[in-house]
Amino acid sequence: MGAQLRVYKQKISSAQTTKKITKAMELIAASRIQKAMARVHASSPFARAVTRAVSAVATHSNVDHPLTREPETIRRSAVVIFSSDRGLAGAFNSQILREGMELAELLRSEGREPVFYLVGRKAVGYFQFRGVASAAEWTGDTDTPSFHTAEAIAATLLEDFERGGEENGVDEIHLVYNRFVSMMTQSPETVRLLPLEIAEADESEAGNTVYPLYEFEPDAATVLDAILPVYIQSRVFNALLQSSAAKQAATQKAMKSASDNADKLITDYTRLRNNARQAEITQQIAEIVGGADALASSK
Repeated sequence: MGAQLRVYKQKISSAQTTKKITKAMELIAASRIQKAMARVHASSPFARAVTRAVSAVATHSNVDHPLTREPETIRRSAVVIFSSDRGLAGAFNSQILREGMELAELLRSEGREPVFYLVGRKAVGYFQFRGVASAAEWTGDTDTPSFHTAEAIAATLLEDFERGGEENGVDEIHLVYNRFVSMMTQSPETVRLLPLEIAEADESEAGNTVYPLYEFEPDAATVLDAILPVYIQSRVFNALLQSSAAKQAATQKAMKSASDNADKLITDYTRLRNNARQAEITQQIAEIVGGADALASSK
């Protein structure tokens, strides 16, 4: 019985230590979420404005530009997967990796070769373990992403996009990342970055909408050339920030679940320890009474 009591005490102590760690990580993630959300809210208007500007220039210029030109044959497709550098975030990394691999299978079924660009150590480790090659990797800057990382990613993607699939580049670019929806929900999202898809308005909608007139100086192609890097950088940076905020929310949710499980373990082991201690006391009383009865009967 004594050995059993010591085992339960050790398990209770281990669960209490684990709870302290998970509770601290939960509080750290909760404090970081507010900063991450503030950065997302600050960057989203600029990303939307740049996207609208690019769409407006591409729609009203009627210029043949690689930004909006749909290739006759798409040979290679870039798949940029945004994961995290650290774990302990529940299904955050597994769901985005599964989304990326499903997109790759879809592209293969359409006769397109997926080319992977990986952000975060978890994605890099996943691909290295399975022996899948990647075109480029970026690690160490997923918790609090900097704009320099977005610039590096955008420069690599733009360079490969300008080369095209025939010259070992890519013909289109897809971003796969976790979008922050709420504290409890982080949704995997796939966005085709390039070429831009220009949606034509219906006649009924066009009749009620007054479109602005645009003048391009020096010309529309030069404007698109200048705005293309800014567009890619803003969208990539926004994806990095969305992924960072979603990761912190997933970490908080996972650590809260771990703390609740530790509480349950402590309660269960405490009950088992009390039962073992009560059984030990009962056994000792029974031994004392039995000894007393044996002494009384021997007289």
